[in-house]
Amino acid sequence: MNLSFFIARRYLISKKSNNAINIISWISIIAIAITTGALIIILSGMNGLTGAIAGMYNTFEPDLKITAAKGKYFIADDVFLQKIKTIDGVEAVSQTYSDKALIKNGAKQTLVSVKGVEDNFTSVTKVDSTIVEGKYQINQKKNFIVLGQGVANILGVNIMEISSELSLLSPNKGKPNSLNPQDNFTQVYLTPNGVFSLNNDVDFQFVFVSLKTARELFNDSVRVSAVEIKCTNEEVQEKLIAMLGNDFVIKNRYQLNDVLFKTLETEKLATFIILAFILIIATFNIIGALTMLIIEKKKDIKTLFSLGADLALVRNIFMGEGFLITGVGATIGLVLGLVVCWLQMKFHLVSFGEGFVVPYWPIELQAKDFVWIFCLIMLIGFFAALYPVRFFTKSAKLE
Repeated sequence: MNLSFFIARRYLISKKSNNAINIISWISIIAIAITTGALIIILSGMNGLTGAIAGMYNTFEPDLKITAAKGKYFIADDVFLQKIKTIDGVEAVSQTYSDKALIKNGAKQTLVSVKGVEDNFTSVTKVDSTIVEGKYQINQKKNFIVLGQGVANILGVNIMEISSELSLLSPNKGKPNSLNPQDNFTQVYLTPNGVFSLNNDVDFQFVFVSLKTARELFNDSVRVSAVEIKCTNEEVQEKLIAMLGNDFVIKNRYQLNDVLFKTLETEKLATFIILAFILIIATFNIIGALTMLIIEKKKDIKTLFSLGADLALVRNIFMGEGFLITGVGATIGLVLGLVVCWLQMKFHLVSFGEGFVVPYWPIELQAKDFVWIFCLIMLIGFFAALYPVRFFTKSAKLE
């Protein structure tokens, strides 16, 4: 065993003549442990929240989405689609058409985003897994509509009961206005057969219909607003960008919701910085502990010098003492944070109750958080120990 580390370990666990040194040392260890545990718990909670939100949007957004760089719509003919399908890693391709329309159920009405989809839309998303009433059934031959739960509530639609058809209205594009207001709108009638629920932003905004119905409603028989893709690797996006050039924008699901995910990452970073400052304050207890220890061990230091030890060895002893205090505190904190996170994952100690999209606070443990936190603590401990060790061991040698 290294001599300096052996002596440092003995100094940590041995009884001192001044009991205050032991108390300050253990206060330092406990403060570091609590702050470290808090860092692990909060960062894991933020990871879990980000993962839960990403999981929700994964059901609604595809792996990749192709849209026009200019304008809202573009033509995606068979040649265009076949080029995409030839890329290695592309599993499924589906066309969609989205625009705003007025939906009515008798006297009740609201403005919605209508998304026309192909029959294979569930191959690129998991929207069918969000159905809470009825079933997901989009058929190009029948006028079915799947409503967000918020839209269904506004319109008073109950899938479990026999209800009348809903109507979607959209202004006629490119046609002269008629004196009869009804002639200025395209209207289609649809049968509600499913209600989905994801979150309020989506539930009160979207309805799904067939691509054929959407094109009929918006008087556009050839164009699409997006081509949505399911793929197996991230390289597909780069290949698509190289293939399609600047005429199209290709985004993954994180880029489609970049504001949301950047906000979550910023909150995580801000939380980490705040707790890091608290950790710095807690770690500076090491300065007091090492200063008092060096003063108490002046006789030992003189004895070591008399036996031929150099200044570097003496400094290594007390630097080792600082690393031990920091390391023990950090290790206890990491274990404490891990245990609390496991308890939350296992027993759901913090729950939100019924009516929430996420029933309990999600936790996601990431190894990189443990590594970064431990390295940060050891680095702070090094700088906290550096000044008292260099100053007081030098003064002890001169005396």
